[in-house]
Amino acid sequence: MLETPDNSDTAKLSLIQSKGTLDWAYPPMILASTAAAMDKEVEIFFTFYGIECLRKDTSRLRVSPVGNPAMPLKLPFGPKWLQSVNWRVLPDIVWSLPGMTGLATRLFHKTLAKHNQLPFDELRAICLDMGVKFTVCQMSMELLGYTRDDLIEGLDYAGAATYFARSPSQQSLFI
Repeated sequence: MLETPDNSDTAKLSLIQSKGTLDWAYPPMILASTAAAMDKEVEIFFTFYGIECLRKDTSRLRVSPVGNPAMPLKLPFGPKWLQSVNWRVLPDIVWSLPGMTGLATRLFHKTLAKHNQLPFDELRAICLDMGVKFTVCQMSMELLGYTRDDLIEGLDYAGAATYFARSPSQQSLFI
C-alpha cells in the first residue's frame, strides 16, 4: 500500500523579503497575492532592508539602476524605436550620477502605469485584505532603528526562529 504524502504544507507559501527597493518590492507582493487568490496560506517575512516596504510612506522606495545588470532600462513613452533601446548599455558610472536614481524610479512608475499595474501601496493593501500575513523581523527592526510607528498597521512581529517554526517545512522563497 502506498502512503499518501502529508500535504499540509502544500496550501502554504512562505516568502522572505530582504530587499528594500521599489523594483524588489513588487515580486513578493505579486507572488503573495496570486497564492492567496489560489487559497494558499501566505506569509511574508520582512527582514533587513525589506522592512522599507512596510513603511507608511513608501515614497522613499526607489529603483537603483547601478549594479543591476539584468534590469532593462527602457523608456515607457516615445516612438517604438526609442522604446526598444535598452539604455543599460550605458556604464554604471553614468547611472551613478546625481538624479539618475530618481529618473529610473519615475520611469519605473510610468512603465507600471502603462501596463495597468497597481501602485505599490495599493498592491500591498490588497495582499493584507486577502489575508497575507506580514511578519517583521524583530531583530532587524531593532538593528536598523525602525519603530512600530514607522510601519503600517496589521503587522506581526517575530524573530527568525519563530518565523521558521511556523513556515512550511519544504519551501521558503528568499527575495
